[in-house]
Amino acid sequence: MNATDFRTCPVTARRIHRPAETLVKANAVVAVVSLLIGAIAAVLLVLTRWQAVHLLPAEWFYRILGVHGMSMLIFFIIFYEMAVLIFASTALINARIAAPKLGWAAFALMLGGATLVEVIMWAGKADVLFTSYVPLKADPLYYLGIILFAVGALLVCGIFFANLVVARREQTYTGSLPLVVYGAVTAAIIAVITLLHGAAIYIPTFLWSLGLMHVDPQVYRMIWWGLGHSSQQINVAAMVAIWYMLGALTIGAVVLNEKISRSAFVLYILFISMASAHHLLVDPGMGSAWKIVNTSYFMYMAVLASMIHGFTVPAGMELGQRLRGVGTGMFGWLRKAPWGDPGFSSLVFSVVVFGFVGGITGVTIGTEQINIIVHNTLRVPGHFHATVVSGTAMAFMGATYYLIPLVFQRKVAFWGLAKIQPYLFAGGMFIFVMSMTFAGTFGVPRRHWDISFSQAPFDVAFNPAVDVLLAFVALGGIIAATGAFIFVAIAVKSVFFGEPIGTIVPGVAVAGLPQGITNPPVHAADVDRRNEEMHAPGQGFLGPAPGTMVLVFVFLAAFIVYFFVNWKVLSFVWKIG
Repeated sequence: MNATDFRTCPVTARRIHRPAETLVKANAVVAVVSLLIGAIAAVLLVLTRWQAVHLLPAEWFYRILGVHGMSMLIFFIIFYEMAVLIFASTALINARIAAPKLGWAAFALMLGGATLVEVIMWAGKADVLFTSYVPLKADPLYYLGIILFAVGALLVCGIFFANLVVARREQTYTGSLPLVVYGAVTAAIIAVITLLHGAAIYIPTFLWSLGLMHVDPQVYRMIWWGLGHSSQQINVAAMVAIWYMLGALTIGAVVLNEKISRSAFVLYILFISMASAHHLLVDPGMGSAWKIVNTSYFMYMAVLASMIHGFTVPAGMELGQRLRGVGTGMFGWLRKAPWGDPGFSSLVFSVVVFGFVGGITGVTIGTEQINIIVHNTLRVPGHFHATVVSGTAMAFMGATYYLIPLVFQRKVAFWGLAKIQPYLFAGGMFIFVMSMTFAGTFGVPRRHWDISFSQAPFDVAFNPAVDVLLAFVALGGIIAATGAFIFVAIAVKSVFFGEPIGTIVPGVAVAGLPQGITNPPVHAADVDRRNEEMHAPGQGFLGPAPGTMVLVFVFLAAFIVYFFVNWKVLSFVWKIG
């Protein structure tokens, strides 16, 4: 290691390790390519689910459905998360990467595995959908590709922990790990748990595909969801960490209480894997007691963690704005926020849709009794598109608008489009998710090529409203995909052909640079007085963050109404009342 291995960030003044930075770039680029593949597949799928268009034949519908799931939920998300882990364990604590050559070997394994899986899926040798439930059998190379990808990701997690050890030994930071890095630690721990589940089931399944052993379908389902559900919780931990980072970068958000936020991350580690049981609530092979304990007790502890972050993040944003003297009244801090900054708008949309739509629907369908009217309907993908896509992907996009200048040292291309891209993507996803959820309420099945059952010996008649809802599913999906394509175009143009950021003059706005970079948020000169006034006893029961408290009550009211309506619908099914 020598001095030339490092550069100093002109914005944050942090010491950046160049080999680590290059690895971050590589993982981020592949993540964007995976997003592009998944978005193309998404357009084909929504135009097929729209009964009036019905674009793809049955065989290709199920094939593209598998491509969409793996490209989006696994490759895009996890490649980006690997970039986050390397970035958090080096740039955010002024540290170096412990084993750069091993990092590239891990990247090669992940890239090779992902490429192998994509080739096999597009070739029609793995039409087993995302879950690949046994006894559905894919080509052995499909399972091998997943295993190679997982091994590479596991190596990156090991490098992440090694980076933290090296940083502590070399004293590149003082005190506790920053909260954003702590969130990344949570994501890495959950990733290790997740990947161990994957090894426990995919290695035997690979051998089964070769005819060397037997795999019990029920055991497969139980262990696979320890991988399938937990892999999405890596996203949640990484997403929340990015929430805190974007809040600080865009409007100078503060952390209300470090201990509470860190404790919420610990709850994710302890209980999130157990919550995977909610995918098996209608599985006849699992006992009711096991289902109830995992979903009605352990899952709620993980939900509590998300509710804590769902309060502390916007409350920290509100306090940050008030300490800067921005806005008055209940929601002045929100009205005067930098809505033209794509990093900020992405953050807000991520928090709102994840919490209000994904969170409320998730807790509801995770209830054993209610799940019986939800299982295998469009309400299920409606829920996880609200969490993983509207929540996680939106947060990752917002972070990218800051990583392009900070890591790639380029201005954000197509700046005018970048400002509206979060609105386009979030608006399209909201239409998509809500339409899909309501269509599922009418019993429309998920993962189904033709809900009219046109070639079946029986007829299934849905409410005419279903046709309208599926049209809106397609409309929202196309709008969201357009937002995704714009994001990909911005990222590619910025990274490979972008204009260097040049010299940044504080306070001078520059097209292509978010305002959090050109005009970093700072607290008002009389910040101590403002802080005392906000915490004075005369503030009333709403406290120093009254706007956030009102939003919390709105959230709770929406949750109560939605939960009650679902029980009412269930009573109709059971002929009660």
